Amino acid sequence: MKRIFAKSTLVEYWQTHPDTEQCLKIWYKTILMNDFKSPAEIKLVFGTASILKNGRIVFNIKGNSHRLIAQFDFGKQLVYIRFVGTHKEYDRINANTI
Repeated sequence: MKRIFAKSTLVEYWQTHPDTEQCLKIWYKTILMNDFKSPAEIKLVFGTASILKNGRIVFNIKGNSHRLIAQFDFGKQLVYIRFVGTHKEYDRINANTI
């Protein structure tokens, strides 16, 4: 992917949840370094990812204790981070609209 908006969201999160730092850095680098063309290609790399509608994908972070929602524009190779939080916080939001 060409761009991920915004890495600062991840940095702020791992500063308050330091146990997620390495996992989020690996997620970021993996997304940035690959030229994903579809959700199916992402699923091949991130086997536990959940595909939602409108280009949204939910990723399990740190053994599923944290969740990350990203919205992908595969044509433009852009990724928008929509949510990062604990699994408990994730349970309180609507992953399709956040």
